[in-house]
Amino acid sequence: MPTDCITYQESGYFSKLIVDYLNEKEALQSLYNRFPSFENIKEQVAEKSKNYSVENRIILEAALFKQNQDFDLSLASLNNIKLLQQENTFTITTGHQLNLFTGPLYFIYKIADTINLCKALRQKYPENNFVPIYWMATEDHDFEEINHFKFKGKKIVWNTTSNGPVGRLSTQGLQEVYNAFSSELGLGDNASYLKELFKKAYLEHSNLADATRYLVNELFKNEGLVILDGDDTELKKLFIPTIKDELLQQTSHKKVTETIQNFKYDVQVNPREINLFYIENDLRERIILENGKYKINNTDSVFTPTEILELVENSPEKISPNVILRPLYQEIILPNLSYIGGGGEIAYWLELKSMFEAHNITFPMLLLRNSVVIASEKQMQKADKLELTWGNLFSKQIDLINSKAKELSKFNIDFSEQKIILQQQFEKLNQIALQTDKSFIGAVKAQEAKQTKGLDNLEKRLLKAEKRVHSEKLAHITTLQNELFPNQSLQERQLNFAEFYLNNSNFISLVLSKLEPLKKHFLSIID
Repeated sequence: MPTDCITYQESGYFSKLIVDYLNEKEALQSLYNRFPSFENIKEQVAEKSKNYSVENRIILEAALFKQNQDFDLSLASLNNIKLLQQENTFTITTGHQLNLFTGPLYFIYKIADTINLCKALRQKYPENNFVPIYWMATEDHDFEEINHFKFKGKKIVWNTTSNGPVGRLSTQGLQEVYNAFSSELGLGDNASYLKELFKKAYLEHSNLADATRYLVNELFKNEGLVILDGDDTELKKLFIPTIKDELLQQTSHKKVTETIQNFKYDVQVNPREINLFYIENDLRERIILENGKYKINNTDSVFTPTEILELVENSPEKISPNVILRPLYQEIILPNLSYIGGGGEIAYWLELKSMFEAHNITFPMLLLRNSVVIASEKQMQKADKLELTWGNLFSKQIDLINSKAKELSKFNIDFSEQKIILQQQFEKLNQIALQTDKSFIGAVKAQEAKQTKGLDNLEKRLLKAEKRVHSEKLAHITTLQNELFPNQSLQERQLNFAEFYLNNSNFISLVLSKLEPLKKHFLSIID
């Protein structure tokens, strides 16, 4: 089997910003607090301890017990919630949307990373407790991003509409999705478990937040994971001072704008003047400041400054942070040390540090989640037979086929040597041309371009001919790459965990045993 490791930087799947972040480029160091490492945890703990209060711990613990009171939590999760009262307890957090039946595989990887990092930190720093947190993005409203998952090449979709926070969305109508999924699963114990898991999560819970909580708890129930819903009145009360600052001072807009004005990379998100939404069960709309009053976008609701501050004080659950302020809300209510996310998430977090500083909230260490390629023994045997490395398999398909055709050919398909000789010949002709009529210079240039293009065409035709000669082997290479990189993309962005669980009931345990937080290269799991 291929044994080479592909770093995230070499893979071609990450932006220049993330590559430079992973390489700890000096130009980026002002955008984050500490780079994630075991060595830096100690300083992060010391800093977070200074600006996270015992009062917040008490409120957090009570909120978590209340949120989870109707769910069958493991003793490990219950103990972790209790530990949050202790001043030597800290969290590692990941967050994700409420994707239907977890959505793409990386949903699983993010949570597994969070659990594994806590385990590693407990061994490294036994004087502290470390609790893994999954933050459910219940207040999002991008329903089209979460209303489906892929299984065996088919897209299974929940056809309904949502205008408010997705966590409050009724699960009515999911019977049809259950029926469609069940028909694809087939027979067997693993298929029966997946059917029952979907049924209990989505058909026996009234809203999407509770359904997702049940599902994630079942998948990771013995790992001490704590599931948190930010759509909580008591937790929102801790956020009231920040909400008021946002309404009156617009600090986030000022600070994030200052940061991205000097950004040398693509900007992931742009701040609004006010980065808050007003929410009800079927409503999530921006709060806009116009002519000294606060308007709820696309509604007739308008508040004076006094009225909206009164609303915030009495009903903070009606105010929701957007993508700019949600990280700040998270770090205010949690004794958090590190956030684990994908490349896009880390990119927008890197815009936020100055905003955190303005609010005197510790900026967490930003850890890029593990990325994984899962392969079968049979697929790895094929890779060996085809003499493919992971470096080959991660290549763009056209580049992979071209390079392998050249390797398989008896001829040297690279005409670089001939092009150098041609260039040398025309350099001499150009010298002669400079000493004669100007029209001759143009003729020489035209002939050079024609002959260079001719060599290019011959090279392409020879490559095309060799592809035909070796078409069978190249077809096997293409097939294998398509299996491991469906739609020529990372499988973790395309496939659902159910596809692997169907053949291996220990799939979640396998992932937990293999993922290694803090690694900067792709991991391969043989399933």
